Amino acid sequence: MRGLKNKRFIIGGGATGMGSRLAVRLIDEGAQVLVGDINLPALDTLKAERGAILTQHYDLADEASAEKLVSAAVEAFGGLDGVAITGADLSKATMGNDHPVPDMDVAIWERTNRVNLIGPAVLIRAAIPHLKAAGGGSIAAVSSGSAFNGMPALPAYAASKAGLQALIRHVARLVGKANIRCNGVSPGLVETPGAMVNLTPDMRERALADTPLPRFGQPEDIASMLAFLLSDDAEWITGQTFAVNGGAGFRD
Repeated sequence: MRGLKNKRFIIGGGATGMGSRLAVRLIDEGAQVLVGDINLPALDTLKAERGAILTQHYDLADEASAEKLVSAAVEAFGGLDGVAITGADLSKATMGNDHPVPDMDVAIWERTNRVNLIGPAVLIRAAIPHLKAAGGGSIAAVSSGSAFNGMPALPAYAASKAGLQALIRHVARLVGKANIRCNGVSPGLVETPGAMVNLTPDMRERALADTPLPRFGQPEDIASMLAFLLSDDAEWITGQTFAVNGGAGFRD
């Protein structure tokens, strides 16, 4: 893709799944990449796959952690050209207790929004001065189809992802004149351990039946779209969230 070679990127929450595939894609395109994640063994595995990837502990729920991640990238690369945010709290402890509103647990809502919404906002805040110093850049974040679908379950998760889309539009409007773009990707059901752990076989079967294309998504499908949004091929796109979902959501 145009404009990825020698560019300098952070991936927040990128040790596994679509974030790890994005890291590999960017490295293979000739970019410099620092991946931050709370999952240190997975970071080691990613580093073993592509030795050029830099890694660092990063916790989306920790404000100071975001500042440290950005500072580490700027120190290592001499600047910053883009940020991708692919992490979220998909743990069974959180999502498994994300009950419908009549039975909601406020602590689950607070945890979900702290990681999935406030965490990205804090990382973007830390990155913006360095993107401005570079003369512009790109931000890309992973949302979810649940933000649109009005599901009967997982309301905290869906609300956090809807909030992330509002954040994307806010940032795009705020820093567009500084030549900084901000976009999102809304995946369908992607075969990652985090996404699949909460699905029963029946749920998987119904989800695939509702998808026009004959398979679930793969992490590489989402990574390709994120790489495009970070590249100069997307230089006149901002404030958008793109569904990459195999056509899910069509109605007969």
